[in-house]
Parts: sequence; C-alpha cells; structure tokens
Amino acid sequence: MALSRSAKRPLQIMLSTRHGFSGKNYSTSTCKAVSTTISQLSDTKTPSESAFGMFFRRFSSQAPVAQEQMSLIKQLRERTSAPIKDVKAALVDCNWDIEEAQKDLRKRGKVLASKKSGRTAAEGLIALAQDEGRAALIELNCETDFVARNEIFQYLALSLAKQALLIDNSSHKISGIHPVGPECLEELKLNLEHPRISGETTVQNAITEIAAMMGENVRLRRGVIMSTSSPAVISTYLHTSPQPGLGRIAGLLSLEIEDGNSQLEALQHVGSELAMHVVAAKPLFLTKELVSSNALESEREILKSQAESSGKSQMAIEKMVEGRLRKYYEEVVLLEQKFIMNDTINVKMLLNNLSKEVGSPVKVGNFFRMEVGEGIQRLEASGADEPMAQAA
Repeated sequence: MALSRSAKRPLQIMLSTRHGFSGKNYSTSTCKAVSTTISQLSDTKTPSESAFGMFFRRFSSQAPVAQEQMSLIKQLRERTSAPIKDVKAALVDCNWDIEEAQKDLRKRGKVLASKKSGRTAAEGLIALAQDEGRAALIELNCETDFVARNEIFQYLALSLAKQALLIDNSSHKISGIHPVGPECLEELKLNLEHPRISGETTVQNAITEIAAMMGENVRLRRGVIMSTSSPAVISTYLHTSPQPGLGRIAGLLSLEIEDGNSQLEALQHVGSELAMHVVAAKPLFLTKELVSSNALESEREILKSQAESSGKSQMAIEKMVEGRLRKYYEEVVLLEQKFIMNDTINVKMLLNNLSKEVGSPVKVGNFFRMEVGEGIQRLEASGADEPMAQAA
C-alpha cells in the first residue's frame, strides 16, 4: 500500500504542475487550464495531427451525402419492392439517379422473371368478379404462399378477374360455363392504379413486372366465366379468403326459376349455401344421367373386383356392386349428395322444398369448383394440357 501511494504522488505532482490540478479536487481553473492546453496544442500541428484533421473534416462533409443515399435506397425500395442489395446496386450503377435506377431495376427484373418462368408455381389465389348475370374466376399462380399474401399480387389478381368479366364475347352471353384461357387475356390492356404499379399496360407485361418485383415465377393459369339467362341467380363462395373477391377455393352455382317474380332473397340465401356445399363436397356431376360412361365403367370394375374377393355368388356380387354404385352417386353427383348444412336431406330434396317456398320450380343450372394448384404437379409430370375444374 505504501508503495502504491508513493507511486501516485509523482503523477499528482506532474498533473498539478502542468494543468493546475490540486490532486484532491477539480476546480474551474483546472478546466480552463485543460482548454488552454488543447488550444495551444491545436495551434502547433504535427503532420499526423494535420492528417487527422483532414480526415475528420472529410467525414463530416460526407455525412449528409450518406443520409441522402439511404433516403434514395428507401424510396426506391418502396417503389419497386426489390431486394435492398439490388436497389443499392442499381442506384450506384446509375450514379444515384432514382428514375434511371428504377428503369434499370425493371430491366433486370424482367430478365430474371423470364429465367424463373419455368419454375413450378402451385401457390397463388383465385379472384372473383361479378355483375348481373355473370361471374368470372381467374387463377393467378406464384411459387410461395408468402407472395400470395402480398398486396400487389392480390391487387393484380383482382384486376385480372375484372378484366375477364369485361371480355365482350357473344358466347359468354349464353347460359353456361365458358373457359377463358391466358391467351384470351394476355394482350388486353390494363389500367392499374396502385402506388407501386400504375398506368396502362398489357396483362402480360403487368404479370412480368409483378414477377420481377416478387422474385418468383408468376403466371395466369386459367379462367372461366359463368353466364345465366334471366330469371336466375348466380351465387358464389370463396374459401380461405384474405380479402373480398379472393380465396384459395371457389364455388359458383346458378339457380334458375320459372317465375321471375318469385322471392329472389330466398333463392340467394339457398344459392350461397349451395355454393359453399360445392366447395366442401366436391361434386363432379350435376345428375346421375350426366355421369360419364368412362367414370361409371371404371367405378363398376373397381367395385366388382372388391365384391369378388368376398367369395360370394355371382348374384350376390351383382347386388353388392349396384348397392355400392348408389353410394358412389351420393359422393360425386350434386343432386344426390347429402346437404352439408343439413345431412338429413340431399340437395334434390332441398330444391324441392325451396320450390314450394317460392311457389315456382327451382333447379341448378350450372355449378363450378376451382382450387388453387389442383393437378399442377401431375400435369407437369405428364406434360398434359390444363384440365377444366369440376363443372356441370
């Protein structure tokens, strides 16, 4: 301890001598002395001190520029949704001209989008647009559910459905279900009004630009229009809907009535429930008579093979097959299916009850079911064309 105290004294004496420290307390005169010393030192510039001063002044002069650069990066990122590293690279290449950098990003994005066009896009959304007597569905695909949740992707999907509904085709005015392939839409003009993508462009260019923004393969897969003649009601249902007009599974159904003055409100209520039923029960045919011969024969062969394994007589096997065919009809034929809202009746009985309620015969004109990504993996493996979704 004595040695330690003796070691501290010379330091205290030196400080007291140079700067006026008392060694026991700090006074105002001490601060003045330190200030005076620093001022004197700054007047006498060594080469190293001079270099440090130049560096400090240069750093201070560049600080506002760095802030401005960060602001430009943020602005361009908000405009394009491109990754930050791509945004910064474009700005650097374009000498921090934000307009030129935005053009550069669009060019780069379109090149990347074309390279990614071969990748599997099985996610996405179904968009619905409807007016009096018609309803349009389109399926817009992407690679991940993350992109499907993006507001720009959703905005484009809704815009495409509205555009499909505007197609002026005489066949679309006839009651029924009409396919709308990508080739019918790609060259049509779109007038977009979104903060990140606006102005007039073609459908194909809009899809390419969104693909560039999202960094994924985005494609318009298919579309349909359901039309009906009056008096009738078209009802719709969207399952897993992130916002009105969008979903992962869609059901369309038209109810036709002989008396146009009947209670349309009752028709709309039951129609909405039946559109939900179509989504949940996945019917393939409207009536037993409309079951395709190929589907029926295939099912009959399967049921016969299962019955023969029981070892019963041929007559018993035939009865078993017919009984199981009735069960098959209940699974795939809309009118024979148990109504999902009340399984004590089937859809045919529901329509009979509705006809009595409104005082006029009511029947299902058409129905349609579409699900995001259905069959895509199988199609790519086989190289087959796109199928239509279940419809009647």
